Amino acid sequence: MSFESIPHRLFLRAQEMGTKPAYYEKRDGDWVATNWSTYADQVQQAAKALVALGVEAGQTVCILGFNRPEWVIFDLAAMAIGAVPAGIYTTCSPMEVQYIIDHSEAGVVLVENKDQWSKIDEQRTKLPKLRQVVTMADSEPVTDEMVLSWSDFLANAEGVDDARVEERLSAITGDQLATFIYTSGTTGPPKAVMLTHDNLAWTALAALDLVRMNPEDCSVSYLPLSHIAEQMFTIHVPISLGSKVYFAESIDALPENLKEVQPTVFFGVPRIWEKFYAAVNAKLSAATGVKAKLVSFAMANATKVVEMRNHGRDPGAVLSAKYALGKKLVLNKVKPALGMGRARICVSGAAPVSADILKFFSGLDIVIHEVYGQSEDTGPTTFNRPGATRYGTVGPLIPGIDVKIADDGEILVKGPNVFKGYYKDEAATAATLKDGWLLSGDLGAFDEEGYLKITGRKKDIIITAGGKNIAPKNIEGALKSHDVVGEAVVIGDRRKFLSALITLDPDGAKRFADGHGISEQGLHEATSLIAELQTHVEDAVNPQFARVEHVRKFTVLSEPFSIEKGELTPTLKVKRNKVNENYAGVIDEMYE
Repeated sequence: MSFESIPHRLFLRAQEMGTKPAYYEKRDGDWVATNWSTYADQVQQAAKALVALGVEAGQTVCILGFNRPEWVIFDLAAMAIGAVPAGIYTTCSPMEVQYIIDHSEAGVVLVENKDQWSKIDEQRTKLPKLRQVVTMADSEPVTDEMVLSWSDFLANAEGVDDARVEERLSAITGDQLATFIYTSGTTGPPKAVMLTHDNLAWTALAALDLVRMNPEDCSVSYLPLSHIAEQMFTIHVPISLGSKVYFAESIDALPENLKEVQPTVFFGVPRIWEKFYAAVNAKLSAATGVKAKLVSFAMANATKVVEMRNHGRDPGAVLSAKYALGKKLVLNKVKPALGMGRARICVSGAAPVSADILKFFSGLDIVIHEVYGQSEDTGPTTFNRPGATRYGTVGPLIPGIDVKIADDGEILVKGPNVFKGYYKDEAATAATLKDGWLLSGDLGAFDEEGYLKITGRKKDIIITAGGKNIAPKNIEGALKSHDVVGEAVVIGDRRKFLSALITLDPDGAKRFADGHGISEQGLHEATSLIAELQTHVEDAVNPQFARVEHVRKFTVLSEPFSIEKGELTPTLKVKRNKVNENYAGVIDEMYE
């Protein structure tokens, strides 16, 4: 074989680690392991079944469902025969599902269950190229000539020789298209990011070097597999290394699953870390007397130790002894309760996370390493690696990648991880790829140590009536540092001053209401809440910024932003244009 693709690495793992566990799933209340040999056989069988269904090299298949072994098996099987898998977010509407299947020209689609199939069924007259839909194992049966159960799908493999898959696998080249990652569509219809086999294979090895993983590590798969970051942590990195993956039962079951598994590697988007922070902070803040003093002692010393280690320095004997005592008395009890008892490597990515939250977790002896990148460069550009982490930055460059800052502050990226372009969109490709450089759309600068700081998004820049250019990202991050705030959107384009729309975090709102003896109903208008947030804005937010960047007014909305109303993408990023449209009247009132 001329090129070592991710599917090729899977078959190598089967040869080297055949009887060792590759992944786990929950069955009848127990975590059941599947070894590397069986894993490879499952992919081989699914690959033969796809060949039997007429899927050719270069053709597309789609996957619509929550993280399950079948998702990954189908994805790898498609890549193994030179086909191109494309994930679809489970939260997508029938129209959005139809758009992606039609745009990608997928002939075969894997769905999790009958509910996801119904989205396709509703739009099937608009899907002329769709031939077959497959449901995942144990799904409720669907009676339709277009639909195959998982077992019936696999049965198609019987008439196909292994040699046909091996021939397709051997023909794969590094620059060949491997997968589509559909963007979350913050500014319009999602675009299909074309990633090559080289992109995936190179980035997986680069990630291994950065996080210092080993085959004994394990992770929990729970974020959408349609996203390149979760694909890296669930598929490409574990296969490249031989580490283990546990498939969460559901998002709702994640807290319990984490406690059961106690993963050594954990990747979370900021919203996950914010929820952990709010829950743990509320419990620790309730401690009194000696217990409160012990918590303060343990967290203060852990914070100091983590800070020194992040700068590559030795804490010394005295501080290390205090740190060890704090761990024994407090932290070794708190961390397992979160599911982080064995966590060695914790990562945050996909959106900015507050430095205050990172510092809080360092006090729990949980070091979160922020990664920066996008789908267009297969996930990472910079990374705050162990022993070289600076909170408030997204870390130094990943070796092998070049980054430069354009005259207008835009971050430009070049390297083996940069994508091939957008499928069927030459204009967008030409606007994003120039002379081999990826124009990220993000604004940033390197500090004197070579750590990158993100200052905003080009498309999010607010130009006030006074002509001042303001990047809202950091202001919004400061607003969200209060645990009662769910989301914050800064307003001010062509306006005399900045204002903000604020939504409440459900858990934080409940704690506030309970603590003040008031009802959650109508909390967004409660005098005590408005006063609390006004103090937060005046004392904690505005002092961080120049006067022109101060938030002068805000409105607390009665309900959170939602995917259904088009205000959030499937990855929970805010669609500013839609928020501005939906709350135009509320915004105007703040400027009357």
